[in-house]
Amino acid sequence: MTNSITGSLPVIPVQDIIAFVWFMALWLGYGVFTDRPNPDRRPATQVMHDYRVRWMERMLERDNRIADVNIVIAHMRCAMLFASITILVLAGAVTILGNLGKAREVISELSFATGASQEMWEIKVFVLMFIFVYAFFKYAWCLRQFNFILIFIGAAPLPEEVNARERQDYPDRGSRLMARGINAYNRGLRAYYFGLATMAWFIGPVFLAVAAVWVVAVLYRRDFRSVVLKTLIEQESDTPKPISE
Repeated sequence: MTNSITGSLPVIPVQDIIAFVWFMALWLGYGVFTDRPNPDRRPATQVMHDYRVRWMERMLERDNRIADVNIVIAHMRCAMLFASITILVLAGAVTILGNLGKAREVISELSFATGASQEMWEIKVFVLMFIFVYAFFKYAWCLRQFNFILIFIGAAPLPEEVNARERQDYPDRGSRLMARGINAYNRGLRAYYFGLATMAWFIGPVFLAVAAVWVVAVLYRRDFRSVVLKTLIEQESDTPKPISE
């Protein structure tokens, strides 16, 4: 049984292929598991949807929407921060490409590290770069959607102009627009988690597989089992529902 795949492409050890496939399966699988709506399994981001609906309902009752604009701008600042950091991470990855020899020398001094060829190091760096490029695109799309939401808030009718249909439909549409931007932000943040796990690949494929499991465990704990989520659900159940007109 051969331990590598040979051909015109660089030699890739089988253990690295298995570890990378495992890594991608966990990343994609967790994304589907979390983002797909399920009334029996609601992460914090989906629970927040009800709060965003209430926010938009309150927004229609206000003449001054400065507070609502500031809420969106606060979200935009977080996304801009991560987008800027992503550019710095990509610049660092390019620097590593120019100093692979030194990086390999540093890792090889670790007693538990698995040796890898120059080609494999290049592949790992490019995978790391691809992950953060993906994160940057998510944050850029997130910022654009938040800009749409600012226009949506600016176009909202004043309290004395709101009719019954707008009172019912406008908050739902506004919360769905906000949810789209939040989803893009969350996927970019998830890419950060898995991008950091990819750094374990430079030590060895086993470390990549273990790091991917650890990241999924951390994300699951924070999305489905955190104290924050419990508090949000408790507050949601304690808040009386508005009476429909």
